[in-house]
Amino acid sequence: MSTAASPSILKQPKSVWAVAVAATIAFMGIGLVDPILPAIAESLEASPTETSLLFTSYLVITGAAMLFTSWLSSRIGVRTTLLAGLAVIVVFAALAGLAGDVGQVIGFRAGWGLGNALFISTALAAIVGAASGGSSAAIVLYEAALGVGLATGPLLGGLLGSISWRGPFFGTAVLMAGAFVAILVLLEKPAQRPVHVPFTAAFRALRVPQILVLGAVALFYNVGFFVLLAYTPFPLGLDAMGIGLVFFGWGLAVAVTSVWLAPILTARMRRTRILLGAFLLLAAILVAAAFLVQQQAALIACVIGGGLVLGVLNTVLTESVMEASDLPRSVASSAYSGIRFLGGACAPPIAASIAAVSTPGAPFVFGAASVVVAAVLIAVFAPVVARIDSAGPESPEVEAEAITLGE
Repeated sequence: MSTAASPSILKQPKSVWAVAVAATIAFMGIGLVDPILPAIAESLEASPTETSLLFTSYLVITGAAMLFTSWLSSRIGVRTTLLAGLAVIVVFAALAGLAGDVGQVIGFRAGWGLGNALFISTALAAIVGAASGGSSAAIVLYEAALGVGLATGPLLGGLLGSISWRGPFFGTAVLMAGAFVAILVLLEKPAQRPVHVPFTAAFRALRVPQILVLGAVALFYNVGFFVLLAYTPFPLGLDAMGIGLVFFGWGLAVAVTSVWLAPILTARMRRTRILLGAFLLLAAILVAAAFLVQQQAALIACVIGGGLVLGVLNTVLTESVMEASDLPRSVASSAYSGIRFLGGACAPPIAASIAAVSTPGAPFVFGAASVVVAAVLIAVFAPVVARIDSAGPESPEVEAEAITLGE
């Protein structure tokens, strides 16, 4: 985290607080459905493979939309993009809560993914633009909001899911509606018009070898990430509240290492070395989960341990993308996100299908193998991405953007 934290962190305009609260709620949505996956499967008579498509539809649309968000926000403005994203989430979260079968939930989660892409791609720009007396303190507040959202999402999902699997969806709709009103009332339109970004900018960015390599690395890494996040609730054998507590610990671990540990490591080590070591450590944790899948306490330890590694990887990878080329950060991160979410989208149903025809531990082996591929890519193409090792310390804005887009 930036060292610019000071007592003025709490002395921000109401507009900054409005965006920070909205960001907290938006990031709750990442882990919100985790605790209710088994309940949805049971209530809607769906298989684990069908239920896991809740992540697939969400991530496919999020990734596809990220290719265009920098272009859209440059045309309609950050404030309008934020409001559009929040409105879309409200509508589709409520519809998901009203769904009558798993296919409808899957479809409505896709709409939710569109809203989340619009919001998370512009929230940082909004909070920096609204900050007074320098942006560093506001960025610290923003990072804290993301950490709180990532950690409390599964906990809220567990609490509401213990009442009904529909509860987390309705809860999100209500919270996001409140965030929409707060942004509408408190966040003013910026005085300056944004610089226009070409429609094809993100696609052209994929021609840059560094961006393409790091995108491929992130694709294989995200398979392991979402095997841990989306498949583990099934073999855990806990109720919604129990799963919520486990993934509260997971989210807290991700938040702590992404905000605090990742900057410490990048100040002392080359990014390629950090990535290589963290990939191999994550693969080892996934292999351990495969062998310990029948031992509940050990599997929980693997989830929390995996979260510690994931936080570092998310932030360091996204920082690397921003430093890998001379492209504008928003364009580079949009192109990168469009690729990496494909790995997250395919992992949950593949993992569930493997478990159905093999053993409960087999999906973790699949996830570990994919993460090893990511490590191999980093090792083989280290000369291509060498620029990420020569970059200096990140500014607070770059660090916060890396945490935002990394999660």
